[in-house]
Amino acid sequence: MQVNIPLKSLLLFIALFSICLNAFAQPAERFMTREQYIDKYSEEAINQMVDYKIPASITLAQGILESSNGNSELAKYGNNHFGIKCHNWEGQEIYQDDDKKNECFRKYSSALESFEDHSIFLSTRSRYASLFQLDLKDYKGWAKGLKKAGYATNPKYAYILIALIEKHQLNKFDESTFLAKSKPTKKSSQKTRAAIHQPVMHEVKIHTNNIRFILAKKGDTFYSISREFDMGLWQIFKYNELQKGDILKVGDIIFLQPKRNRCKYAYHIVQNGDDLSSISQFYGVKLKKISKRNNLSVDSKLIVGSKIYLKKSIK
Repeated sequence: MQVNIPLKSLLLFIALFSICLNAFAQPAERFMTREQYIDKYSEEAINQMVDYKIPASITLAQGILESSNGNSELAKYGNNHFGIKCHNWEGQEIYQDDDKKNECFRKYSSALESFEDHSIFLSTRSRYASLFQLDLKDYKGWAKGLKKAGYATNPKYAYILIALIEKHQLNKFDESTFLAKSKPTKKSSQKTRAAIHQPVMHEVKIHTNNIRFILAKKGDTFYSISREFDMGLWQIFKYNELQKGDILKVGDIIFLQPKRNRCKYAYHIVQNGDDLSSISQFYGVKLKKISKRNNLSVDSKLIVGSKIYLKKSIK
């Protein structure tokens, strides 16, 4: 018996069949091995060691462990290689079950931004301060210190890090030979980071005290601003006299140049909510200068209605 199949139906069947074949023929999502992860990110770990004095071996071991060699959901979809949760983060977010259901984690535009934020996270929190007194080659001390400071809840966290470092000889990246090799490429590495990061563009304004500044927007971080303007993170912190643990808020003034020693205004009348830091940012005058002129410590509580002198010292 002969079956007549319309040509249009036959062509449709062939097209659908081809689509199915192509779908099954697609290669599985690439899985990164531990060796590939080390090869890919060892240079960045060394750069972080140069900038922040965190052993490259520790950075790599934490990245390997926390991101499952770059294969975790957080790493693939949020570029978060260190499992850092949101805390006071004002950038993008990604949610995943962890100690609790549907917890908030930081989401980055690139893996390199994750590495940088990991370094900032450790170097700006007081609970990790004692680690920076250790020798760069003391990876065991660092591993135990991270666990003691509460970086992870796993009671064996320190020993897992140490085992990873020793199995893959990650401590070789802590040696001075690697430090020396990394220095000539540091600027090019920073340019690479800047190219990968896609920041929110800001309008540069000129302060009345003749200083370039921007206003922080939603999603900004100190790191993203430094990359947008091809500056070192240390410059953002220095020019704005920031302290460890300071949080960037929408609308904050961020200076791109050092503040001045004085301004054209003689004094400021203290309003509700004022402190010396906010006055310093508002007038573009260095906090230490204001503090010295008024015989006050930088964290002094101010009396509403009192005068804070900006040009000349209090008599």
